[in-house]
Parts: sequence; C-alpha cells; structure tokens
Amino acid sequence: MKAPPLQAVLFDAYGTLFDVYSVGLLAEQLFSGRGEALATLWRDKQIEYTRLVSLGDRDGRLYRPFWDLTRDALRYACKRLALALPPEQEERLMNQYRHLSAYPENREVLQALRALRVPTGILSNGDPSMLEVAVRSAGLQELLDHVISVEPLRCFKPDPRVYMLGLRTLQQQRPDLTARQVLFVSSNGWDAVGATWFGFTTFWLNRAGHPAEELGVRPHHEGRKLQDVRALLEGARA
Repeated sequence: MKAPPLQAVLFDAYGTLFDVYSVGLLAEQLFSGRGEALATLWRDKQIEYTRLVSLGDRDGRLYRPFWDLTRDALRYACKRLALALPPEQEERLMNQYRHLSAYPENREVLQALRALRVPTGILSNGDPSMLEVAVRSAGLQELLDHVISVEPLRCFKPDPRVYMLGLRTLQQQRPDLTARQVLFVSSNGWDAVGATWFGFTTFWLNRAGHPAEELGVRPHHEGRKLQDVRALLEGARA
C-alpha cells in the first residue's frame, strides 16, 4: 500500500536544530582538556534523567522541567569528572545551554518548507521558556508554525503521549491529518524509534553516522544533513 503524502513536519529541537555539544567550547575554556568529556556526559545524563522521571512517575508528581534536569545533569557530570563547579561557572554553562548554537542550515531548509507550504513545528522535551529563547536567538520564529513543549503532559519522550500532543496540535488546523502524514525529524536514534512506534513517518538525521538501534524497528528515512529532509519533501511534492 502506498504511503500517504507527507503534509507536515515536526522537528526535535536539541541535537536536531540546536547543537547540544556547542557547550563544549565554553566547557573547554573553563576546564581545559575536559570540555568534550563534560559536554558528552552532561548530555547523556540529561537524557537519562528524563527517562528516569518518565518511567518512575505515572501521574506527573515527579515531573521537573527540562531546565532543572539539565542543571542536575551538569552537576552530576562535573562530580563524575571530578571538576569543581563554582556557582558562577555553573550559571555560565547553563546560560550557554539556553543559547545553544543553531545549525547553519536550519534557515535554508525551513524557508524551503515554507515555500512548499508545509506546516512545521518543534516537538521537544524542552520547557517553553528554553524553547522560546533558543528559537528567538536563532531567528526562526517566523519559520515555525508551532513550538510544542512536553510541559503540559509532565512527561518526556519517548512516551507516546508526547508524539500524540504533536499530532493533536497539528490537527487543530488540519483535523483530517494522520500520523503517517507527519514527518518527524530527529537526530536522536531513540527519539526516531519512539516516533516510529507511535506511527509517525520518521527521518533519522544521523549526522555522526552511528549504527541504527537494535530494536527491530528502523526509521523510515535516514540522512546525514538537514538538507536531506528538504530533498525528501521536494521529491514527494514533485
């Protein structure tokens, strides 16, 4: 059976549109020779904390905003690496995370999707204030139709309720839209798997060339650069 045409695109934010490892430059200035290790462990622990909260909490009582978990993860990573973290350095690193570098191709691709009249949005673990600053700093406000945070659900990806929130938000403008008609784009393999299980058409933005997750499911599409998403949509519309 032929897949339905793609009618909308949802992007993950952190790692997909915004470079989570760009904090490594400041980390290296603060902790010479340890910046890359800190950035990597910080990110890994941040994601681990979101999963722990989601798995251990079915009614939202344990939920903490992504910003708070990001700070907790930074503190853990510094302790794990035996790095002293004075308050002023903690604030500098957290402020850098709030203003993560955007990938330079974002604007080109989003402009192309806007020209195709494809609705676009972000679906992210980030809390609204984090996402607002990141999007505004990157100058992408006018190129995104939706910026969707998990905060109202008080849970994190890959909980299927998160992907449903994305679909329901798009359906406010297009009530007949189906999950298969939504292209979900993420650089995080686990996120692409979760979205595939949910029923989205998925694109794994595999910038680092990592192997696919061994879970018996693969994203529908894979590419190494964001322009590959543009090519996919343009090809589908041709």
